[in-house]
Amino acid sequence: MPKALLKIVLCLLFLVSTGTKSAGEFEQWCIADEQTSEDELQAGIDWACGEGGADCSKIQVNKPCYLPNTARDHASYAFNDYYQKFKNNGGTCYFNGAAMITELDPSHNSCHYDFIP
Repeated sequence: MPKALLKIVLCLLFLVSTGTKSAGEFEQWCIADEQTSEDELQAGIDWACGEGGADCSKIQVNKPCYLPNTARDHASYAFNDYYQKFKNNGGTCYFNGAAMITELDPSHNSCHYDFIP
């Protein structure tokens, strides 16, 4: 009986150590770094929403991600939209040091931040 118990314990340890990860463990979003100045954030927004090709329509007045109306919140949305669209083709979450990766979904209220695997 002790051998059977040992085998069960070893099997359980193996399953626990090699278990699959939940989908959320690999999800990442790109957000504005809290230490970045508003001028740097605005420059990042301008680039992401212009030349960068991010869809910034949701951070316009009366749209779901307009509020809170701060450079940090708008930059986070724009940075993430760019990052999700282009990360699989070499796009980064850098924005001259104004951005950072998070594994916590920054979506809030009716403002949904996309995640693309």
